[in-house]
Amino acid sequence: MERSRKKSIAGIWGLFIALTSLYACSSEPDYSPKPRGYARIYFPERTYRQYKADCPYTFTYPTYAIVEPDNAKGAKPCWINLQLPQFKGTLHLSYQPVTSKKVFNELIEDAHTFAFKHTVKATSIDEGIIRYPDRKVYGIYYTIDGNAASSAQFFLTDSTHHYLRGALYFNTQPRLDSIQPVLDFVKKDMAVLIKSFRWSTTFPGAPKGRLLP
Repeated sequence: MERSRKKSIAGIWGLFIALTSLYACSSEPDYSPKPRGYARIYFPERTYRQYKADCPYTFTYPTYAIVEPDNAKGAKPCWINLQLPQFKGTLHLSYQPVTSKKVFNELIEDAHTFAFKHTVKATSIDEGIIRYPDRKVYGIYYTIDGNAASSAQFFLTDSTHHYLRGALYFNTQPRLDSIQPVLDFVKKDMAVLIKSFRWSTTFPGAPKGRLLP
């Protein structure tokens, strides 16, 4: 009888251990990765206004942007910034007069260099041709994919007197997965800017004649 009692106690103890183990397994915390969450983004209604100043160009830009002169060290006349406060971004526009073929070639090479300096972080860089011969607006649009500091750049020129370069930057750590919706939204308005872009011949000091040799 004593042996039977010991077997009964052993059986109960074994069952207790088994149930405890089962509970421990079922109550382990879930360490499966959770999808990354981001704050909800509210996009403004698309409305536009025209930029006009004592500079050799005009264009249409979104009303959610604020135009400010570029006050950085080394900035030149007609360098402006389109501030995008809602998205913590800036579209930098820098103008250069073309005074010779040598200067023209150097400016085109600079645009290429500035775009491709992001190859360390970029997964790809695509070039798109900009061509509006009726307005003498030509250039290249650089789409920079990946976690690069600048995701879109371009330059415009009439190939004789004027050159303007644009570069879009966001004031946050570059993470394409988090800024992609904003980037897609802003790039559509950059396309509107480029399509509406015109050189002005009425501003003070507008160049006359052909490109210098």
